[in-house]
Amino acid sequence: MRPDNPYTTPHPSRALHKTVRPIPARPALARRIARAGATPIIAIAMAWSVLALWFHLPRLPALAAGAACALAGMAVLVVLWRGGGTCRKAGAAVAGVVAVVAMAAWWQSLAPSHGRDWADDVARLLDADVRGDVVTLRNVRNFDWESETRYTPRWETRQYDLRQLATADLVMSYWMGPHIAHTLVSFGFTDGRRLVFSLEIRKERQETFSALGGFFRSFEAVLIAADEHDIVRTRSNARGEQVYLYRLRATPAQLRTVFLAYLAEAARLQRAPAFYNTLTSNCTTILYDLARQVAPDLPLDYRLLASGHFAEYAYDHGALAPGYPFGELQRRGHINGRAHQPGADADFSRAIRAGVPGIPAREWR
Repeated sequence: MRPDNPYTTPHPSRALHKTVRPIPARPALARRIARAGATPIIAIAMAWSVLALWFHLPRLPALAAGAACALAGMAVLVVLWRGGGTCRKAGAAVAGVVAVVAMAAWWQSLAPSHGRDWADDVARLLDADVRGDVVTLRNVRNFDWESETRYTPRWETRQYDLRQLATADLVMSYWMGPHIAHTLVSFGFTDGRRLVFSLEIRKERQETFSALGGFFRSFEAVLIAADEHDIVRTRSNARGEQVYLYRLRATPAQLRTVFLAYLAEAARLQRAPAFYNTLTSNCTTILYDLARQVAPDLPLDYRLLASGHFAEYAYDHGALAPGYPFGELQRRGHINGRAHQPGADADFSRAIRAGVPGIPAREWR
C-alpha cells in the first residue's frame, strides 16, 4: 500500500485547528455584555432627559439643553462601542458625568408649590375639621357647568354626620379610549346628599392635562371634594366623556375609614404640596392605597396602571354589586344617556342611578 501523501493529506493537528474555533477571552465577553446592558440604559436616560427638559423649559432653551444631553449620551455610546484613544475616552466620560450631574441637580431643584396662578376649578384646597362624628368641609366645589369653558364658580362649606354615611359608588370616566379612565368615589348619606372625592392635577391657567407630562413633575396634585352635579356632570355632559357608575360593597365602618382617609390625604396635601405622577400617584393608585386600609391583602395588578380596567379589578375582588356578570354591571352603569335626559338636572344623582344594580340590604349589616 502506498503511504498517504503528506502534501495532500492534512495533518490531524492542522485539521483540528481548522474545525475548533477559539473561545473568546473572558474579558472580551464581559465587555460585550456590559455594552449590551449599558446601551438601553443610556438611551432611556437620554430620552427621559430630553422629555423632562421639554416639559419644563421654554422651547428654545429646552431644545438647546436637550441637544446637549443627547450629544453627551451619543459620545458615551460611540466610545462604548467603537473605542478610541485615551483622550476620546476621557472626553466622553467627562461629558457623561457633567450631563448626569447637571440633570440630577436641575431635577432636584423642581419643587411643588401652592403659590401658582391656578385654574378656577382647582384654585382652592379642601379643608376639613373633624369633631367626633361631625365633619365640616370648607371649599367643597359645586360649580354650575354650561360647557367645559363656561361655568359659574361656587365653593361651599358643608357639614356631614358620619353616622349617616351609608353608601359609596365607584365612578369611571373615559376620555381617551378603553384603557385609561379617571377614577372617582362618591359617598352617599342617608339624608340623600352625596360627596365625591377626586385626586386630580392642579392645573395652572391656560395649562392642559398631559398624561406624558405627568411623569415629569409637570403638575401638582390636588384632592377635590365636590357635588355630583359638578364633578360627575361636567364629565358626562360638558366634556362628553363616557362615564360609568358602580355600587361598591362596604360596611359602614369601612366607609367611614375610607372617607376619613381621603380627608387625611387632603390635609397632607394642604400641609405639603406634592407632584401628581401618572404612574405612582394618581386618581387610581390613591384609591388602591386607601382601600388597603380596610383590605390589606389587596394584590397589585396591571389594572392599577391601565386604569380603564380598574372596575374589573374591583369586580374580581368582590367589591361591586353581587349577582351580575361584569358586562351587565358595565352596561347598566353607563350614565351618559340618563345624564342627558330632560329634567335630569333637577335630581342628577337619582337620574344617573336609575337601573344601576344596587347592594342588597343584608350587605350593609
